[in-house]
Amino acid sequence: MTATSLARPGFWQRTPLWGRASKNTAWCLLGCSIGDFGTIAFFQATGIPWPTLAIMSLAIVNGLLTSIALETFILSRQMVLKTAFRTAIGMSFISMIAMEVVMNSVDVLLTGGAKLTWWVLPIMLLAGFLAPLPYNYWRLAALGKSCH
Repeated sequence: MTATSLARPGFWQRTPLWGRASKNTAWCLLGCSIGDFGTIAFFQATGIPWPTLAIMSLAIVNGLLTSIALETFILSRQMVLKTAFRTAIGMSFISMIAMEVVMNSVDVLLTGGAKLTWWVLPIMLLAGFLAPLPYNYWRLAALGKSCH
């Protein structure tokens, strides 16, 4: 796919693909947020004195792991477990990492980091959803690659 292909009329206006890319991104967001928020909540509840950067880094890793686990579970209903796991691992790590980094950056910018509050969660989720969405749409439209 060339840069000029991205600018061709109608490329970014395929409504059904936006819907599918949004659904895929939402599943990824669910998986990522389980590990991410769970990690932050654990450190917030226990008060273990880790540096914010360490907590946020662990939250990113755990978010990636739970996303892979959720995707493997979902895909295992359609294929054998080994293939489901390989497919989950082969999904776009660029998308997952972007989602995680953006969500945690929002947390750091708005709360100082590693603090889950009722008002920051929707902002983190929205930012985490929007960050990889255009990339997920592009992968679907240009390459025919989808998470599900």
